[in-house]
Amino acid sequence: MTVTIWHNPRCSKSRETLSLLRDQGIEPEIRLYLRDAPTENEIREALAKLGLSAIDLARQGETRFRELGLDAETGEDTLVAAMAMHPILIERPVVFSGDRAVLGRPPTNVLDLI
Repeated sequence: MTVTIWHNPRCSKSRETLSLLRDQGIEPEIRLYLRDAPTENEIREALAKLGLSAIDLARQGETRFRELGLDAETGEDTLVAAMAMHPILIERPVVFSGDRAVLGRPPTNVLDLI
């Protein structure tokens, strides 16, 4: 089973999720998504696998979110484009396996995936 994590090592939830995966004997592919930003298509695929809308994956409390004039009424396309351009807006971590994905908030969500 291939598992991939969109990881931010500065985020405690992301570190906890990675640790939990490793505790389960899984060494995931780690994508440092702040350096290697997902494309708009990758974000759309992630949303489909997560079963979420773009606003649910956006870090609405992030300063950049407000600076860009985004809010809960912002359209999907605009939010996806903003997340691709400013990956700090993507909630983390996101963990993928096959055609499924989970948001590691809380980190124990990853157990539903593996």
